[in-house]
Amino acid sequence: MTASRGHRRPALALAGTAAVALAAQFGPTATAVAPLRRRLFPRLAGAGRPGRIALTFDDGPDPESTPRFLDVLAEHRVRATFFVLGTMLVRSPWLAADLVAAGHEVAVHGWEHRNLLARGPLATYRDLARTRALVEATTGLAPRFFRPPYGVLTGPALLASARLGLAPVLWTRWGRDWRATATPDSVFGTVTAGLDGGDTVLLHDADCAADPGAWRATLAALPRLLAECRRRGWVVGPLGAHR
Repeated sequence: MTASRGHRRPALALAGTAAVALAAQFGPTATAVAPLRRRLFPRLAGAGRPGRIALTFDDGPDPESTPRFLDVLAEHRVRATFFVLGTMLVRSPWLAADLVAAGHEVAVHGWEHRNLLARGPLATYRDLARTRALVEATTGLAPRFFRPPYGVLTGPALLASARLGLAPVLWTRWGRDWRATATPDSVFGTVTAGLDGGDTVLLHDADCAADPGAWRATLAALPRLLAECRRRGWVVGPLGAHR
């Protein structure tokens, strides 16, 4: 009996170590559940000052679509935060300068639009570090914020972002604007359903991880969304002014 128990101890210890490792890797993914995120982790969700709305865009920059968003934002005198992908930015590095010149924030979305659940600590760190370095090189500014693809955080992503001085921020409202069935009305209706002061809105200025041309519905909905925010008395701006 004693020998049997002795054999069990290493196995139990190994199981315990594996459980801790799994919790570290997958535990933070619970923050992908929006209601839970908003209630338990308001800063991570992007909750900010009640008189403001933070406007954010993911997956760019794209020379076909991003300049059109910049034109609309300039027309309405609104600044936003753009979470860029390294693979997109390296193809059109001049767009980073355009974003900064227009007063927008440039933040890290990752090098590729890949779920970080499939990446280990070293690969995750290299992904974020590489993107952060490119953003700083093309804008002249160190990025402040990080948003993982699909909004899925992992333990390694949290550790890597902390080492790189990046604050993880997800969102409280989105437009579901990546689908082929998205329309200007559906994007506007989805964002504004329950929209409140202090929210962070997620939209997309490119379709590299969406149905082709999906950004057109977002672009068409944007002026109406900005007008609605003004009507409700909210100031729309980037994350840096929201916190």
